[in-house]
Amino acid sequence: MIPFWSNEMLERTRNRFNQFFKTTASSSTILLITTIIALIWSNSHLSQIYFDLWENHLSIALGSYILSKTLSHWINDGLMAIFFLIIGLEIKREFMVGELSEIKDAILPFFAAIGGMGIPALIYIYLNQQETTFSGWGIPMATDIAFALGILSLLGNKIPLSLKVFLTATAIIDDLGAIFVIAIFYTNQIAITPLLIAIQIFLILVFANRLGVKRPIVYSTLGIALWLAVLSSGLHATIAGVLLAITVPARSKLNPQKFITDSLTILESFETSAPANDDIFLNKLCIDAISNLEENIAQVEPLIQKWERELHNFTSFIIIPLFALVNSGVNLSQTGISSLTNTISLGIITGLVLGKPIGITFFSWLAIKLKIASLPQGITWKHIVGVGFLGGIGFTMSIFISSLAFKIPNYISNAKIGVITASIISGIIGIMILKTLEPVTENMM
Repeated sequence: MIPFWSNEMLERTRNRFNQFFKTTASSSTILLITTIIALIWSNSHLSQIYFDLWENHLSIALGSYILSKTLSHWINDGLMAIFFLIIGLEIKREFMVGELSEIKDAILPFFAAIGGMGIPALIYIYLNQQETTFSGWGIPMATDIAFALGILSLLGNKIPLSLKVFLTATAIIDDLGAIFVIAIFYTNQIAITPLLIAIQIFLILVFANRLGVKRPIVYSTLGIALWLAVLSSGLHATIAGVLLAITVPARSKLNPQKFITDSLTILESFETSAPANDDIFLNKLCIDAISNLEENIAQVEPLIQKWERELHNFTSFIIIPLFALVNSGVNLSQTGISSLTNTISLGIITGLVLGKPIGITFFSWLAIKLKIASLPQGITWKHIVGVGFLGGIGFTMSIFISSLAFKIPNYISNAKIGVITASIISGIIGIMILKTLEPVTENMM
């Protein structure tokens, strides 16, 4: 039996996290490129084509039922539901077996996330007490984990792994908070019948999980039905992704020990039936053995991990960049200097640039002062402050909430400019602070 905190276990954990980190860092580069493209396109002589393109309708008909949405709605309400599914799967994994599974490990990032959400919201509310702009208070609460981790990757060995873990855990709790905010405060008028249907479908998914159903087709089919019901209910359709994630099985069909035993038997069968020479084609017994081994591999991986693995790159490299391309375009010639001096932009910029680091640092200090948490090994207060500024990179989720908070186009444009400006400033300050730190000789968990 290998001890839980053996060197081998630590090395595997480090390798898995670094693999995820590299993917996230790469996706942030693509996200930045698509954002720049959107800004250039929306301010070029082709700007009208940019804005008109996303207003084209795409319809899907099934018998007498017709679902017609603009391209922007298909992306924001449809594809982003998959993004929220991934967020839900990551949150579920972290609470079950990850950095948030132990209360003592979750306390510090929990306090940091609460401060990082609460202080920016209060700053925005203070600057936007008038009724027309008040609804944007949820915009500066969010942190974009892709951009934040992407910036950490630029700093190389100056960043201990424990800081990356702290930022990831804080951002995941931040995402959970954003989901609650969207579901509770940014919901249109509720249609009771579709809502009841959505609840029934969700309960069926829960029962399917409890009964041990693990077929992907069951969860994907019911997930689509859940999305349609939530879409019709008045709740934002992306919430369906989170609800589906809650029900996705975390246990595999085949337990690891039986997988090992069965696989060794299959490999022995392959070895005894394999051709002695270097024939190009295998015989039927070998093909059967390969098929059985593939079936075993498919059954040993829990559906939650399978979907997270298969959908992560699709979300990171296609959905989120496409979302940025659609939603980052703002015609600066129409908004002018007022886009940075109005209360919406000022509330968002101040909330993200100042509120985030103040909230994350102060509430982390509070948790440690109360002796309910401690700084992870290798992390100093300068690390916390630097990460606090990186938390001010709100981008994806903040822009998403902007489109829910306001209906007036000019307000949405001001909010987007505020988010983009704040994210740039926060990223630069975060880099400047963290770059002054001494290199880390060995990443510690």
